[in-house]
Amino acid sequence: MPQVVRSRVRALPAPPPVVPVPRRFRSLADREAVAVLHRAARVLVAALPELTDRMVEALREREPGYRAAIEADPAEIWQEVHHSLRHNVGSLIQPREFRDAAHRTSRRIGEVRAEQGVPLDAVLHAFRMGGAMVWQDLVDETARRHPEDVRLLVHVAADVWNFVDEHCAIVADAYRRAERRLAWRRENRHRLMTAALLDGTAQIADLPDTAAALGLPEDGRYAVLALRDARRSPHGTAHPPLELPAGTDAVWHAGPEAEYAVLSLGRSGGTDPADALAALAAGLRVPPGARAGIGSAVDGLAAVGDARRLADTALRACPADGGTVLLDEHLPAALVVSSPALGAALADRVLGPLDRLDAADRDVLIETLTAWFDADGSAPRAGARLYCHRNTVLNRLRRFEQLTGRCLTRPSDATEVSLALTARRLLPD
Repeated sequence: MPQVVRSRVRALPAPPPVVPVPRRFRSLADREAVAVLHRAARVLVAALPELTDRMVEALREREPGYRAAIEADPAEIWQEVHHSLRHNVGSLIQPREFRDAAHRTSRRIGEVRAEQGVPLDAVLHAFRMGGAMVWQDLVDETARRHPEDVRLLVHVAADVWNFVDEHCAIVADAYRRAERRLAWRRENRHRLMTAALLDGTAQIADLPDTAAALGLPEDGRYAVLALRDARRSPHGTAHPPLELPAGTDAVWHAGPEAEYAVLSLGRSGGTDPADALAALAAGLRVPPGARAGIGSAVDGLAAVGDARRLADTALRACPADGGTVLLDEHLPAALVVSSPALGAALADRVLGPLDRLDAADRDVLIETLTAWFDADGSAPRAGARLYCHRNTVLNRLRRFEQLTGRCLTRPSDATEVSLALTARRLLPD
């Protein structure tokens, strides 16, 4: 701790050609003021228990932020105040001996109060209240026993308050460091909890704590949204650039390949989850080029791992150029991507004969088939999409049937062709 009384520095002129050398000395008034301060401070040290009692009572009455802590553990608060006063008043008498201990005490108070959630303003107010009480006791003690010396305390007043400000800065720094440390621990704990839910490794016994920490109902309905953005950084982000509909409760987690949002759909027995998911998918704002897959709803926090696997399936069913897939509305595509080997085998068996054609010819037939299925088997509507006559569409379909031996009016063949087209579109070559 710096000396309580600041030294006065004066440059004393010396005879030329000697360069003037500043000399440090303390005026008689300063020395007398320090003596008065030390004498009064020793009286305060002798009466520390009574001073501590008054300080704790003042905190209870005048600082609401401390009231709960005092009521919860009055003995702990009393010891803290007593410890702080002992070191800080001792610093007025022996600054070198007490400096480090006083600093450690102030840092510890800042850390403990941050951990307890006492507002920083309340902690700083408490320190200033303590400084004001100590200063007033110094003045009162001097006025009672040596009234003629009260005027000398003016010489050390600024130093006493600089001492209080120094410790307020120490407390504030320790408090903010503790806050950042606690925030990191809290975020890391939430991240680990969310990861365990999504991986399906969360313990049943831990679910109540997880629900409380994440603000999710343990018995609610859930779905998971998986997002993959081509512009994603290698380490992901906890808040991807995706706009969810207003009022959607979501807990985000950055995975190694995609971002996940655990979506709370309310408690079981409420609104039909299929309707809620359809509304969410309709209101979702996905960045250009990004792909979003929304899995089916599940019951209970324990089933979030299943919901994540369904979301991954929906994500694999997304078009390569981006978009949103709601799994419940794309189950055939989900079947294909769930078994890529079988999907590739089906595509090769059904569409393989087309690979013997020129690439341009083959692509025209596949484009026509896709448009015809998208138009629910209507040649006129498919022709409108392709900007060609309906007869052109029908001629191309007949040619496909001749090449592959499939009949598009036979339901089983139409199903196989539809799934084969989906596999060709979604699965990697």
